[in-house]
Amino acid sequence: MLTRTRSFLRAAWPWLRIPFWICLGLLVGFVLPYTLVLNKRVQERFNDLVFAVPTRVFARPLPLEAGEPMTPAALQLELTFAGYSDDGHGQVPGSWAKQGTRYTISSRGYAGPEGGELPKRIEVRLGNGTIASVRDLATGKAVELAHLDPARIATVYGAQQVDRRIVRLADLPPLLVSGLQAVEDRTFKHNIGIDFGGILRAAFANLRAGRTVQGASTLTQQLVRNLYLSRQQTFTRKINEALMSLLLELHYSKDRILEAYVNEVFLGQQGGQAVHGFAAASEFYYGRPLRDLRPQEIAMLVGLVKGPSYYDPRRSPERALARRNLVLQEFVDTGLLSAAQAKEAQAAPLDVIRNGQLPHDRFPAFMQLVRQQITSDFDEDTLRAGNLSIFTTLDPAAQLYTEQAVTETVNSLGKRGDDLQAAGVVTDAHDGSVLAVVGSKIPGDQGFNRALDSQRPIGSTIKPFVYLVALTDPSRWNLATALDDSPISMRMQNGTLWEPHNDDNQSHGMVPMVDALAKSWNLASIRLGLAVGLPRIRAFLQSFGLTDVNSGPSLLIGALDLSPLQVAQLYEYIASDGHALPLLAVRGVVDGNGRTIKRYEVQSGKGEYQEAVRLVTWAMQQVATYGTASSLGNSSLASLHVAGKTGTSNDLRDSWFAGFTGEHLGVFWMGRDDNKPAHLFGATGALRVWRNLFAKLPTRPLSAAPGDGLQMAWVNPADGKPTEQQCSGAKQVPVVTGSLSGDIEGCGFWQSLFGGGSPASSSSSGAPVNPGTAPVAIPSLSSGN
Repeated sequence: MLTRTRSFLRAAWPWLRIPFWICLGLLVGFVLPYTLVLNKRVQERFNDLVFAVPTRVFARPLPLEAGEPMTPAALQLELTFAGYSDDGHGQVPGSWAKQGTRYTISSRGYAGPEGGELPKRIEVRLGNGTIASVRDLATGKAVELAHLDPARIATVYGAQQVDRRIVRLADLPPLLVSGLQAVEDRTFKHNIGIDFGGILRAAFANLRAGRTVQGASTLTQQLVRNLYLSRQQTFTRKINEALMSLLLELHYSKDRILEAYVNEVFLGQQGGQAVHGFAAASEFYYGRPLRDLRPQEIAMLVGLVKGPSYYDPRRSPERALARRNLVLQEFVDTGLLSAAQAKEAQAAPLDVIRNGQLPHDRFPAFMQLVRQQITSDFDEDTLRAGNLSIFTTLDPAAQLYTEQAVTETVNSLGKRGDDLQAAGVVTDAHDGSVLAVVGSKIPGDQGFNRALDSQRPIGSTIKPFVYLVALTDPSRWNLATALDDSPISMRMQNGTLWEPHNDDNQSHGMVPMVDALAKSWNLASIRLGLAVGLPRIRAFLQSFGLTDVNSGPSLLIGALDLSPLQVAQLYEYIASDGHALPLLAVRGVVDGNGRTIKRYEVQSGKGEYQEAVRLVTWAMQQVATYGTASSLGNSSLASLHVAGKTGTSNDLRDSWFAGFTGEHLGVFWMGRDDNKPAHLFGATGALRVWRNLFAKLPTRPLSAAPGDGLQMAWVNPADGKPTEQQCSGAKQVPVVTGSLSGDIEGCGFWQSLFGGGSPASSSSSGAPVNPGTAPVAIPSLSSGN
């Protein structure tokens, strides 16, 4: 046999010699160098393969603790926004079920800068606007505090908007690993990157059908196509694909190739965002990590490999269902599932979540604040390089309810609302965490952020700070001290005459300090501020980091341009009981390996001027009871005992309201971008937004009792001394403990019976503020001294 073969070759050599040398020349001169070039490209790209994982931004974890304010609507909003689905059972992580006031929730667990929690199945009972109890269903024991994993609110991308979650092969569900091979490449473990038998089978099937009905690409070829090649159907591309697949198999193990595949495969699209890898697809379609998926959900993801757009379960549910059930049958055919398991899985609905969990800057106004606060530690290139997790303070319910409140208020104004704009900031009243930011009347507006960047005159919103500075001297001032609300005119340094007036164009004579603040009377407030001293008030405001603070007397009634965020920073001082806390939107940053690389926290320390702060807080509660914000005291929100202050700028251009409960502070502005009159007072514009928000937002009431260091006393506003309750003009107010003399003035029988000695007709040394009604020249105002 060998002899005959040699004889044949000798006879055929003259005919084969030229083709042989041509082929050898092509091999040595072109194919070999070309293969070497491809080999270098394959190795360099694969060795350096670091998938671009975008930086993700998360809201705060939802705390679940007995006694915390919570309503069914707010809890369900939080669950939905975090990607939890109501499956009626609450058995699978990322699902929940409701029965009356009882919620069964299977949490997914999370890791963050302050630790995290393991997945657990809990029962949450609601009652009377609060969480009544939290119980671990595995142990039956009460849980002191549980958290739901934070919702993802934004993604910071690099040049390519690709969303991935890197996962290791060992961490994948076995059914996914085996099922992927069963459907896409049954010979994966044994082929060399190309399945020649599969190519022949596919060619025969396609020939018989007269069209393409079956492919023959191996998983290695699909990976090569995704990593190195375009999707053009050309002969050159197919040759490159085959050669590179062989080279990839030559240099790397099957496990490494498969791991790269499961992280690279394209499985969906949301707008400009591409979803790559099974881990990202699991969250995109089901809101849960891969380890928590059921067989039917794994089958759906595997089925999507064939065509993510064509089999999109949201856009084409019937087509997707058929594809999923076909994959489940292939799992049965390859012994991965029993017929009974497959039948149960095929009967299940698709159960994909309504919206993909790939939010890209869902809350742009809040995200601007996040960027501002982390740029000192992370530049834009670092953020876009990705693989970071930023944990913020955003409260999804507060944010969404704030957006709704703005929209409802603007719409309620009818045509007047067409030209109006609005902005607001909501914070935690105790620690300065920013919970919500709205920069426009249109939710999600990517344009101008009025909450941070629009500085407008704040009007009477300034007044609590004027009164606060005065009340730091309890020997001279208390909330019953009589203030003169008579007309005033002042000659300014430039020669102009300043003649302010009250909003009602009336003067009210001598009035108790608390009434002057509650009714927001300008004339009394100006006289108080002048007596306290403009430099002191200006310095106090500057201590909050404010610049360009007006040095003239108009500062006392709000001639100061600030943004809603800056006003919130001021009011946080009062809401947090005299703690100057910086407003924080970021809690920490975690790298791709789960290590905390930066934490942001505030050490509150000892408060300052706390007695004065508590007096102002009590006075601001009177604003909401009988003052300019009395619509709160006359509403269903009266039980919150809100402390607040309205503000209106000249000619009704700007409407402001700042108010806080025992848990939340909200600051809102309404006006026009062109600075024309909005024809809204603080009480008819911004206050309505605040009221609409807190009608939905679960919160704690503010205590109506005076705080520590204060005592309630009856005071004679005429001289600031303690008096008897029945005396004419007596005012009951909180005062700093020990600040009043021990002697109580009597008012005598006839005076108590007939009412002699009104505050307006009495005088005292020091306590009443009465600079007089004649023009007063203050030459030092322009210099601030």
